[in-house]
Amino acid sequence: MTGKEKKSLSRILISVALLIVCVLLPVSGWARLLCFLVPYGIIGWQVLWKAVRNIAHGQVFDENFLMALATIGALVIGEYPEAVFVMLFYEVGELFEKIAVGRSRASISSLMDIRPDYANAERGGKEEKVDPESVAVGEIIVIRPGERIPLDGTVVDGSSSLNTMALTGESLPRDVAPGENVISGCVNLSGLLRVRTTKTFGESTVAKILDLVENSSANKAKTENFITRFAGWYTPVVVISALALGLIPPLFSGQWAVWIGRALTFLVISCPCALVISVPLTFFGGIGGASRQGILVKGANYLEALAETETVVFDKTGTLTRGNFQVTAIHPEIVSERELLELAALGECYSDHPISVSLKKAYAEEIDKDRIGSVEELSGHGIRAVIDGKSVLVGSQKLMAQENVSFKPCELTGTIVHVARDGEYMGHIVISDEIKEDAAATIRALKALGVRRTVMLTGDRREVGEAVAKQLGLDEFHAELLPADKVACVETLLSETKDGKLAFVGDGINDAPVLSRADLGIAMGALGSDAAIEAADVVLMDDKPSKLALAVRISRRTKVIVTQNITFALTVKFLVLILGALGLANMWEAVFADVGVMVIAVCNATRALRIGK
Repeated sequence: MTGKEKKSLSRILISVALLIVCVLLPVSGWARLLCFLVPYGIIGWQVLWKAVRNIAHGQVFDENFLMALATIGALVIGEYPEAVFVMLFYEVGELFEKIAVGRSRASISSLMDIRPDYANAERGGKEEKVDPESVAVGEIIVIRPGERIPLDGTVVDGSSSLNTMALTGESLPRDVAPGENVISGCVNLSGLLRVRTTKTFGESTVAKILDLVENSSANKAKTENFITRFAGWYTPVVVISALALGLIPPLFSGQWAVWIGRALTFLVISCPCALVISVPLTFFGGIGGASRQGILVKGANYLEALAETETVVFDKTGTLTRGNFQVTAIHPEIVSERELLELAALGECYSDHPISVSLKKAYAEEIDKDRIGSVEELSGHGIRAVIDGKSVLVGSQKLMAQENVSFKPCELTGTIVHVARDGEYMGHIVISDEIKEDAAATIRALKALGVRRTVMLTGDRREVGEAVAKQLGLDEFHAELLPADKVACVETLLSETKDGKLAFVGDGINDAPVLSRADLGIAMGALGSDAAIEAADVVLMDDKPSKLALAVRISRRTKVIVTQNITFALTVKFLVLILGALGLANMWEAVFADVGVMVIAVCNATRALRIGK
């Protein structure tokens, strides 16, 4: 319990003791009223003060106003014990809600327990334990076995295994060596590491993830907004109804005390606490449950959209396939195999595209950049470069056709990289990619969850796209697409998606336009990728497509719990409201309809936090 919660509990216990004393004291009249005002004031002053303060700010019709009006009315008609009991049970419910929300937040904090407490910085030849926020870019920090990496950086000395579970939900360690990048939030498992920082703490991966999770509640779901609007008109309606119930029937029957009592009971029943509290808490719990699995959802609105996904569109490279291209065949025409590979590697030397990386890796020799003049990247086609004073083209057959180079088509499955020099065709290189192990299972799982349409977009050749789509069981594919073509394709698919949402799944780096255009942008394999965390609505921190199916399952289970709470709360409320109006429900049933329903709904809402287990 927090300090505030302990104070609330103390006030409740003191009020209970004083209430018992008041009930047992043989007093009547004004003395009895004054006796009960003591526990009432102790337990209810905060509610009364909030009601007055909110009225002063123009916010009249809320639960504080309803509780204040109902309990003061009960005191006026002489129902002293009931007035104290109603306020007492309301405060018990409020305390329970605070504890439940606190535990949910604490649980999420423990799931995302990646905030480093300190950094070991090398300064002036000595090692100092400092606040991570005080470490500048370029400083050397030391991470011992068992310590959490405090800032993003590059390993300059040492090798080790890192536990990335807090970020990805996976227990498999990741090995790192000098020259490799490490990100904050991971735990060093074995060797001593010396790391040169590449970002300040505020710009590091851990800070961005923490900010994302902690502020996810700012983006409300449609259901949350509906409940807020519902409470806005529901509360004035029930207050007016209570006034009518307390004033109109007595004009004919003369039983003022009876009907005013029913009106006050009606007010207590009508408090919308169960809805206002449990619905946001459920979404918050669902976001926390997803975080446990390395699935970061930027808000309840995105979690709700995920539950409504009808069409899922995948990028191919790095999403459904590994993106670790391997050179499988070289077909020289004019030059030797080595010279052909050398030209391709020189032309691609400034590119970080996976195909470029694979070509440089296959060349396996140091690239002499002095031989390279200008380099122009032709989006979606390839590279035009000046090498040894000669114009070299490295890219697709579209590039060859565009530059009027006569080339030899290749029927092999894979990505074909054609090479030409000074307009003369030099040959081509075949590069293949590998489908991820769980990609096919992911497609089957999504269809089992009710996703109607699965589509793959790729800039690769039609033959390659067709082979991958067939192997994975995708509904359709679109190949040989430029970046602009992917956006146009998503636009078309959006127009064809009528009932649900369209989600696009990509690597979050070169798919930013498509991620932002889809109803829901999902970036996967985003461990350490700032672009992915910034561009996407949902971030899958590892490279497993199966996390997407898990995310959909979590979102749908969360929405089921939300629906359960709304249905239960409204059903009980309206039933007891009718009973109260007919005089068949007293203050005790009213307390259950308010506080009891809230407690049950909050307990049900906390189940959302355990969905990911």
